[in-house]
Amino acid sequence: MSIGSISYTLNNGLTIPKIGLGIYKTPPNVAAGIVYSALVTGYRHVDSAEYYENEEDACEGISKWIALDPANNKREDIFYTTKVWDDYHGYEATKKAIEGSLKKAEKIGYIDLILLHSPSSDYEKRHGSWMAFQEFVASGKVKSIGVSNYGIKHLEELLAYPDLKIPPAINQIEVHPWLMRSELCAYCKSKGIMVEAYSPLAKARKFGDPALVALAEKHGKGQGQILIAWSLAKGYIVLPKTVTESRLLPNLDVFEIKLTEEDLALLEKPNEYFTTGWDPTTYPLDSEK
Repeated sequence: MSIGSISYTLNNGLTIPKIGLGIYKTPPNVAAGIVYSALVTGYRHVDSAEYYENEEDACEGISKWIALDPANNKREDIFYTTKVWDDYHGYEATKKAIEGSLKKAEKIGYIDLILLHSPSSDYEKRHGSWMAFQEFVASGKVKSIGVSNYGIKHLEELLAYPDLKIPPAINQIEVHPWLMRSELCAYCKSKGIMVEAYSPLAKARKFGDPALVALAEKHGKGQGQILIAWSLAKGYIVLPKTVTESRLLPNLDVFEIKLTEEDLALLEKPNEYFTTGWDPTTYPLDSEK
C-alpha cells in the first residue's frame, strides 16, 4: 500500500487519500509530468479545476502512471478532483461544464469528486448547479460532490434545498495556523462534511515564524512538513502544491510527525486572519446584497 493512499472515509462511504497534490497555477505543459511523478512517488490524490486549465494534463499524468504497470497501477486507486468555475453556475451551464470536464478525463473514465469552486453567484444558480451535480452522481460518471470556499451561511443554504438528495462530502477552503476558521471547520464537522485544506503552507509566507521554526527543529522536519502535519492533526484532507519534484516525497513523508497539544498551542494563531488570496467564504447571500 502506498503511503499516499492513507485515507479518510467520506459521508457517502467512499474513501479519499489524506494528502493530495494541488496543481493550481501549474502550467499545462508541466502538470502531466508533475502528476505522473507524484503518483510514482506514492501520491494517490490529484486536485485540479476547470479554472486551472490543466484538467486534461492531470488526467494524462494519471493515464501514463496506469500504463506504467497496468497489473498493479489501478484507476480505482487514484482519487481525481476537479471543480466547476463560477462562470458556469446554474443547472444547464453546470451540466455543460461537467461534460467538458468528463471529456478531458476520458482517459481515466470518471471523476472521483467535483466541487462548486465558490459560492459567488446567487441562490438560483447555486441551487441549479447542485441539482446538476446530483444527476451526475446518479449517472455514475461522478462519484462524489462537494463545494469549495463555502462559508457557514452558504452551507446552511445548500443543506436546506427542498430537493437535496446528496449533501456535500467536502468543503475545500484555505486553512492553516494563521487562518484557522475554527467556527466554519467545526460546523463542517458537525454536518459530516470533510474539510479540505488548500494553501496549507500559506504559500511559504509564514516560513521563518519563530514557533514554526522551533517545531521544525524539535521534530527534525522542514517547516512545510510541520504545516502539513498540522492539517492532518486537525483531521483535514491537505493539498500541498508543488511543481518541484524534489519536494514531492517530503510533502508526503509526514505521517510519523505527531504534534502534541503543546505544539499545536504554540503554532496556532486563532485570532489572525491571514489569507494568501481570495476569500469567497464571505460572499453575500441574495438577502445581504
